[in-house]
Amino acid sequence: MSDQSTQTFILKADGALLLEVAELVVTALNLEVVAADVPPDEPLYGDGLGLDSIDILEIALVVSKQYGLQLRADQDDNHAIFHSLRSLSDHIAAHRSK
Repeated sequence: MSDQSTQTFILKADGALLLEVAELVVTALNLEVVAADVPPDEPLYGDGLGLDSIDILEIALVVSKQYGLQLRADQDDNHAIFHSLRSLSDHIAAHRSK
């Protein structure tokens, strides 16, 4: 009898998806920044990009529509998902249906 282990593969966002999500965020929120200049690992809220909770809700709405995934206010991992452009893009890469 052979020992088989289940491997889990976590999809990570590539550079094209990072830029696409940055453009979506900049456009949705009418930010005065070029999408390519949004640092992928800086926080989206607070001291990073400076977004607030209303901005994050708006991003959740446009991301849900664009990529066909569910983002709800009561999800336990929202803080991790919306930590940075990279974490949001990684979540999209792993869970998108469009």
